Amino acid sequence: MMITLRQLTYLTALAEEAHFGRAAARVHVTQPALSMQIRELEGALGLVLVDRLPRGVRLTRAGHEVLARAGRILAEVREMEAAARRGALGGVVTLGVIPTLAPYLVPPALAALRGTADLPQDLRLREAETETLLRELSDGTLDAAVIATPPGPGMIELPLFEDRFLLAGTAARLAALAGQAEALRPVSLDPDQLLLLDEGHCLADQALEVCALDRRRMGGGPGAGRARIDLGASSLATLCGLVAAGMGLTFVPEAAARAESAAAPQMALMRFAAPEPSRQVRLVRRAAIGEEPWVPALARLLAGAGAGLLGEAQRLVPRG
Repeated sequence: MMITLRQLTYLTALAEEAHFGRAAARVHVTQPALSMQIRELEGALGLVLVDRLPRGVRLTRAGHEVLARAGRILAEVREMEAAARRGALGGVVTLGVIPTLAPYLVPPALAALRGTADLPQDLRLREAETETLLRELSDGTLDAAVIATPPGPGMIELPLFEDRFLLAGTAARLAALAGQAEALRPVSLDPDQLLLLDEGHCLADQALEVCALDRRRMGGGPGAGRARIDLGASSLATLCGLVAAGMGLTFVPEAAARAESAAAPQMALMRFAAPEPSRQVRLVRRAAIGEEPWVPALARLLAGAGAGLLGEAQRLVPRG
């Protein structure tokens, strides 16, 4: 009996979900259909791949070995499909961008795209949180992604620009902070005043990190009083509107400074003392793609658009 890509896909889903029902729902088939395909795979190999337990499943040693090989096979197939898609669609590139960069970086990048000969004129965009983009990059749905966290194994990254964080609040609130004797640093902020993005946004995690706060201390327990942070907004624009209305403080990346200042005129910005906290924005692609001409061309285009945004932020809030 021939082994099929469908069987390898089902085995991968079963290994990750550790449950026949959840795995079947993930790949959009019935549980009996998935179970039958797994048994046929075991029959074709002459191996027991899965231990059936009362409340789930776990892979046998042979199952883990087959899973590793299946991962490599499926990755090659996804890359072949992506390469064929780019060729068949006239060089279409599908790019993912995180929400705290997309509204600011994409418009100037698209304007510059028209004069870039090395890039296809058809650039398809997908805005989503980092975890989603990395998953879609791995499965071949995306050709590349712009993120602000390290991508992990199997990926190659091209640094684009360093995006420094500014502190945002009303002019009166920031003036009170500026009057303190010690230079302004993230760790000196009162956590009760911080308004951050909802969990899942990398900007929220980065802000917590630079403030030396632990998300696990939120919501009760020892030390919860100091880390009582309002996490609930889904966009940076919402946060900027809240701080402009005097509701607290937030972090605004330089790349977003001009646009959000124009949208919320009552919001003021100030810089932290050196070394200023920042995030590294990078273009990420699968290592399996190889160095196609559009990759460095797209990196140059995005880096140029980012440099323009940083220049505007530095004119708005001068350094030093």
